[in-house]
Amino acid sequence: MKRVVITGLGVISPVGNSVPEFWQSLVNGQCGIDFITKFDTTNYKVKIAAEVKDFDPAAWVEKSEAKKMDPFVQYAMAASIQAMADSGLEGSIAPERLGVYIGSGTGGMTVYCREAEKLLTNGPSRISPFFIPMMISNMASGNVAIRFKAQGPTLPVVTACATSTHAIGEAFRAIKHGYADAIIAGGTEATIIPLAVAGFTNCMALTTRNLPKEASVPFDKRRDGFVMGEGAGTVILEEYEHAKARGAKIYAEISGYGNTCDGYHITAPHPEALCSGRALTLAMEESGMRGTEKIYINAHGTSTPLNDKAETKAIKNALGEKAHEVAISSIKSMTGHMLGAAGAVEAIASILALQNGILPPTIGYQEKDEDCDLDYIPNTARKMQADLALSLSLGFGGHNGCIAFKRWSES
Repeated sequence: MKRVVITGLGVISPVGNSVPEFWQSLVNGQCGIDFITKFDTTNYKVKIAAEVKDFDPAAWVEKSEAKKMDPFVQYAMAASIQAMADSGLEGSIAPERLGVYIGSGTGGMTVYCREAEKLLTNGPSRISPFFIPMMISNMASGNVAIRFKAQGPTLPVVTACATSTHAIGEAFRAIKHGYADAIIAGGTEATIIPLAVAGFTNCMALTTRNLPKEASVPFDKRRDGFVMGEGAGTVILEEYEHAKARGAKIYAEISGYGNTCDGYHITAPHPEALCSGRALTLAMEESGMRGTEKIYINAHGTSTPLNDKAETKAIKNALGEKAHEVAISSIKSMTGHMLGAAGAVEAIASILALQNGILPPTIGYQEKDEDCDLDYIPNTARKMQADLALSLSLGFGGHNGCIAFKRWSES
C-alpha cells in the first residue's frame, strides 16, 4: 500500500478566493454571511447567504471559455488552477497517471434555470447548444482534466453535502492502491439562485433568522437551520515517493477514510448516529491510531437542530470518553454550508490547522445545548498542535464520509 500526501491547495470561498486569504479569515473569525445580492429576495423568507465575493472568471480562464461554463465549473477551475500551481506538479507527471475527482451536489443549476426560462418564454429553438455540457455535474472534473491533460482515473462524486469528502477519500484509495500517482480532488457548488434557495427553504433546511452574524451557529441551542454557501475547494493528492522524487512541498499525509450510509431517511440523520460514528472509526483505524494523539475534528456542523445533535453523538460513539478531550469546530459558522464543496474546503482548513498549529473557531457560539456538550472551540481560534485531523461530512440520503490527515512527518 502506498502513502498519500497533500502537495497543493486551492479555494474559492465566501471568506476568500485564495488559500492565504481563506485561512486568515478563519483564524480571525471572519463571517462571510450577508444579505443576498445575486437576486431580489423581496418575496423570500430567506434573505441571507454566504456568497463568493469579487470573483472574476476571466482571471482564471479565457473569456470565451468562461461563457461556456456554469459558475460551478468556473469555481472549480479557479480552485484547481490554484492547487496545481501551489503543488508544482504540472509538467512533472505522466498524463495517464494524473486523475481528477471533483464532485458537485447539484451541478449547473444556474444555466439550468436560465435555459428553462428561455424555453418557456421563447421556445425550444432558443436553447443554447452549450446547455447540456454546461449543466451536467461531471463537467467540473471534465474541464479540469482538459485543462491539465489528465488522462488517468477521472470521475465526479455526487453524495449531496458529503460529495467532496467522498471525492477526496476515493482519490486517496485510487492512489493508495496504485491506480494513479496524483489526483486533483475536491468539490464545487454554485446554488445561490432563486430556485435553490426556495427549494431548500421549503424543505425546512435553511434558517429564516435573517441576521447575518447570528444565523449560522453550529452546536448552539439557538440553531434553527443552515445558511447556504457556495464556492470550490481542491487538493492535490500525490503518492509519497512521486512527491519526494520531485522535491514537492508536503502539507500533510492523508491517512484514513471512512464511507458509510445511514440507510434511514432522505434528509434526517439517524438519531443514534451509529453509521456516522463508524465513518469516524474507520478513518481513525486506517490511520493506525495509537490512542495518544491530539485530535482535531472539523465537524460537519450545519447549525441544524438534528445534524448537530446527531454529530455530537457520532463523535461520542467513535471516541467514547475521549470525545470530551478532542477539539472540535465548524467553519460553517463563517463560510455557510457550501454543499458539495463543503467537505473539500473543510479538508483544507483541517490540513492548515495541522500545519500551523492553530485550530479555527466556531464563531457566534453563545448558548450551550445539553445535547451538544463537547468542546467546540467557541468564538476564538486556539493555538494547539494536533497530530491528527478528522474532517467529517454528512449528506442528504444518509451519506457519511470522514477523511483523516496526519501532521506531516518523514517517518
